[in-house]
Parts: sequence; C-alpha cells; structure tokens
Amino acid sequence: MTSEPLLLTRRDPARNMARFYVLTVEPDLFDGAALTRNWGRIGTKGRFRIDLFGSRLEAEHRLVALARSKVRRGYRQGAEAG
Repeated sequence: MTSEPLLLTRRDPARNMARFYVLTVEPDLFDGAALTRNWGRIGTKGRFRIDLFGSRLEAEHRLVALARSKVRRGYRQGAEAG
C-alpha cells in the first residue's frame, strides 16, 4: 500500500523562483517504511532521496515535520511540478 504523494510548490516570479517538493511514504522490503523525497526546479527531474524507517508511523511523522517546515518557508500544496 502506498500513500498519495504530497506535492508542494513555491513560486516567486520576481525572484525567478519555481520549485517543487514531493513527499511519499511507501513500504520497504523489510516490514518498515521508506520516505521518498523529490525536489528541485519545476520542469526538471530534480533530486531524489530515500530515508528508511522501522515503521510506517515513524515515516509519516517525518513527512509531517518536513511538510510543516516547507510551508513555513513559503511552499503551498498543489499545482503541477514537472
């Protein structure tokens, strides 16, 4: 079972800024969970990172913490990313 990806975007035309940040929690092969992150400039593949956790709950807590951090920095939910 995979969760729906959380897409966050940040746009500021005055600064020529168009960024995306995608977070997803997925099961791993060892009864744990993986938090996948993809981020970069809209229109590019961006960078990719996978963090492994012992449980889905731990991964979801980290996802919420990262999302809150990004929202504080000006990211908003929605819009196409690349």
